Amino acid sequence: MTIEELKKSGSIIFECISGSRAYGLATATSDTDIRGVFVLPKEQYYSLNYIDQMNNETNDVVYYELNKFASLCAKNNPNILELLNTPEDCILHKNPLFEKFETEDFLSKLSYESFANYAFTQIKKARGLEKKIANPMEKERKTVLDFCTIYFDGKTLALKYYLDKFNLKQEFCGLSKLPHLRDSFNLFYDENSNYSGIIRSENSNEVNLSLVAKEEKALTMLYFNREAYSTYCKQYREYWEWVEKRNETRYESTISHGKNYDAKNLMHTFRLLNMAKEIAVDGKLNVRRTDRNYLLDIKNGKFEYDDLVVEAENLKNDLEELFSKSELKEKPDLEKMNRLIFEIRNEFYNSYAK
Repeated sequence: MTIEELKKSGSIIFECISGSRAYGLATATSDTDIRGVFVLPKEQYYSLNYIDQMNNETNDVVYYELNKFASLCAKNNPNILELLNTPEDCILHKNPLFEKFETEDFLSKLSYESFANYAFTQIKKARGLEKKIANPMEKERKTVLDFCTIYFDGKTLALKYYLDKFNLKQEFCGLSKLPHLRDSFNLFYDENSNYSGIIRSENSNEVNLSLVAKEEKALTMLYFNREAYSTYCKQYREYWEWVEKRNETRYESTISHGKNYDAKNLMHTFRLLNMAKEIAVDGKLNVRRTDRNYLLDIKNGKFEYDDLVVEAENLKNDLEELFSKSELKEKPDLEKMNRLIFEIRNEFYNSYAK
């Protein structure tokens, strides 16, 4: 089943605009995110073809099957729970059955962990972007040769420097293992020999061993820093995958405010923490933000990263105390939730299913 087929099936019981437009934080470049809930046709629900979620490639459009939606609500998942309090001007479709869901049935002290933990993942994402911006990687990939060191005259020299200094070519080098010394090798050189070089090609991920006669005398010792090379390859791959997939508008915005972190991630950090505080104090989930100006100031890079992190940690500590004193239930009544899901599904199949 495709999303288009889902829409035509009549199975969607709730559909809304979510994200920044629902929060009241949208700007001219903001995407329009669509979220919804559907009841899988009976034939599929009772078959091996159960589908719990449908989304497009960019995840801008996501629909959750009734069971998954209720399960995530019961866990107080922030992105899902807020659908129950979607502002009226963002609701595209609501079946009367969906009104059986009430936010108060789900809100609990689980919100402390779910909202706060999710908020701090946004901080990590923001810092991760800072690392990538502050430490760009050259497009030309380094080779194994860049991670090899030579022991020469009581000192260590980079292999490439050593080869250049003595006008040696890596393809005429031969390596043999040094017993009991990990990733260490005897280095031989002979332009008239059959040595196979230190590496076979620029794309090699390993040093290359040669057959060396016992009477041959080694020039020196070579050490291959395998761990550093492996770390570099991982970082190189992640960096250029990020470059390929990054949201250019969001990236340019980050560069323009000069803070070297993803301010949008930090804006959502404080949105989530403030929402959690409102849940603890008022027992309400407020989707449309009254702290809009402050959140947009964060998004526009008006604050320093370290200052925001300190403020966020202080707010999280406050939340711990607020939730401990809150009159919220410890967790949702799962038996009640099970009865509700059964009631909605049963009534949908009997009254609404095509």
